[in-house]
Amino acid sequence: MKDYKQPQSKEKAIALGFTFGVHAVAIVGLLFLGMSKPPEPPKQIKTVLVRPEDLPPPIAEPLQQTDSTETTDTNIATQVQQTTEPDPTAQNIPNEKAPDVDQQKAADDAKQAAALMAAQLAKDKAAELARSKAEATEKARQAKEAAEAKRKIEAAEQARKAAEEKAKQAKSAAERKKAEAEAKAQADAAARAKAEAQKKAQQVKEQAAARLRAEAQEKARQAKLEAAQKAKADAAAKAKADAAAKAKADAAEKAKQAKADAAVKAKADAAEKAKQAKADAAAKAKADAAEKAKQAKADAAAKAKADAAEKAKQVKAKAEEEAKASAAKQAAESAANKKAEAKKIASTAKRDFESKIKRVWDVPAGSAGKKATARVTLSDSGSVLSVIVNSSDPDVKASVEAAVRSAAPYPMPSDPDARREARTFTSSFTAH
Repeated sequence: MKDYKQPQSKEKAIALGFTFGVHAVAIVGLLFLGMSKPPEPPKQIKTVLVRPEDLPPPIAEPLQQTDSTETTDTNIATQVQQTTEPDPTAQNIPNEKAPDVDQQKAADDAKQAAALMAAQLAKDKAAELARSKAEATEKARQAKEAAEAKRKIEAAEQARKAAEEKAKQAKSAAERKKAEAEAKAQADAAARAKAEAQKKAQQVKEQAAARLRAEAQEKARQAKLEAAQKAKADAAAKAKADAAAKAKADAAEKAKQAKADAAVKAKADAAEKAKQAKADAAAKAKADAAEKAKQAKADAAAKAKADAAEKAKQVKAKAEEEAKASAAKQAAESAANKKAEAKKIASTAKRDFESKIKRVWDVPAGSAGKKATARVTLSDSGSVLSVIVNSSDPDVKASVEAAVRSAAPYPMPSDPDARREARTFTSSFTAH
């Protein structure tokens, strides 16, 4: 037994159609009763006893030809009935014997009266037959009009049912178009989200490239600055070395001059001065050599420190890049795993939804082997937003739609991605 609710609009349409049908039948019945003639009251037949002497002389009239095959005596016997009993107190009229001529005349007059009566009875019977035929014709016409009215009512009912079916198809088409529009809107939203994600990824990529270019330019500027500082330091060291060499040459020249002067002045003083000059020169040379070694050591330490700082900076930048790449890879893997897990949860939820629908599905009788496909859209709370059922059997289609709505609300997953994935699903049904 089918136990699914019909739409309220269809129930109203059926109630209106039934009301119109009852009123139409009542109107046709009233018209039939108003147009038919009322039954005529039965005619009273009176029996009059006359004497032959009291009959008027007969009038010669031609006999009328009728279709009646009955004899006159039969007609008289069927029509003449005795309605009253003889009065015992009536005066007894003596039967005087008339002459034979009068008796013969009275017999002829009686025969003529009987013939006239028979003719009148035949005429009345013919009129009665004609009236019966007219009444039968009228009844046939009224029956024909009633049949025509009934046919019009049935045609109107068929037109109404066709209009209801057309309206139902239009409503189904509108719901299907609405579902398609919603699906298209969801697809457009997904495409927009994908485009926005791609745009954001491109922006992140461009920002990273810009940051790398800025870091490369900063590195190049630092290297250039360090090279300039190194060149300046080398020039200063060279100038210092040249000054030391010049000072050494000047000292040697002075020592030579002093030696010449000392040779001229005094050999002892010259020897003493030469010794002192040699000691001073050795001390100065030693001091200059120590200063050069110290400067060279300081320069080497500064260069080593700068190289170590640059190398540490490069190692740090490379480590940061590798850490960013590893974090991005882990984020992508985590997102992929989360998406796969959400799809898995949504798939399990959809199977549970389909099992719940099949448990409450009331399969129509005689629909074994019939198939149906249902596309269902749910809200976040599990209520049914729309359901579109495709099936060649209207009973199977209606029962599947009723089962989908009866099984609501559906238990939605707690994960937002899984819940969004499970909001729309398509299920197939086969009647057993």
